[in-house]
Amino acid sequence: MRIRRSLLALVAGTALLLAACGSSGGSESSDTTKAPSSSDATTTTAGEPALEGEITVSAAASLTEPFTDMGKAFEDANPGTKITFTFDSSGTLSQQILDGAPVDVFASADEKNMEKLTDADLVKGEPTVFARNQLIIVTKPGNPEGIESLADLADAGIISLCGEDVPCGKFAGEALENAGVTIPEGSVTRGQNVKATLAAVTEGDAVAGIVYVTDALTAGDAVDAVDIPEDQNVIATYPVAVLTDAQDAALASAFVDYVSSDDGQAILKERGFLPPA
Repeated sequence: MRIRRSLLALVAGTALLLAACGSSGGSESSDTTKAPSSSDATTTTAGEPALEGEITVSAAASLTEPFTDMGKAFEDANPGTKITFTFDSSGTLSQQILDGAPVDVFASADEKNMEKLTDADLVKGEPTVFARNQLIIVTKPGNPEGIESLADLADAGIISLCGEDVPCGKFAGEALENAGVTIPEGSVTRGQNVKATLAAVTEGDAVAGIVYVTDALTAGDAVDAVDIPEDQNVIATYPVAVLTDAQDAALASAFVDYVSSDDGQAILKERGFLPPA
């Protein structure tokens, strides 16, 4: 389909560019792209105790599809393990952890929400940056308003953006500022996370929205996509870490290692994420 070809070309081209030059800076799964075989997932070597136990992973909503894939592959390769995921905006999840929610691993769509936890001594060791993402405009199928750029969003009708305190909302605000565009607040509907923001477009409540490329890919034919030029776009950096109060630090560390492994990175790439810088 046109949107899928366009988005995959954008992801591939940007990945090559960013690798050379560097960069600046909900819990349901709706896609069925096949994850790598569970035999590729992290397993223990001879002489090491088998991994077993259960961990809870809080992850940004934009990670719903790849982390669901990873969790299944990891559990299949380590039958004595179970991973329970909570997906929402990074700000909501980080606040839940600050309030005492029992979480073993946190994966954020930005570094600021991870910093809240490191500043509170709630992170074990140093967070690991494992992926990056970028923004794109999504419209109703067929792009009936003829939107071609961020500038067209100013008077196109109702525009869906993430909440101002949500990473995708902050990044969208930066992109609009980079483009010198102001959307009247009366023309904006805001989602709790990127999935809700995307849903406002796919369900017809908004004529267009700004989401991550990865979420537009997940939507498939339910949306059309309009690229945001590199000089206006914003790159999101994703860190992951084991929390100091993890009930099973060994299992939590094994999953974090898997996220950054070749197999984990292959899943992220297939879902449209950019590699870490």
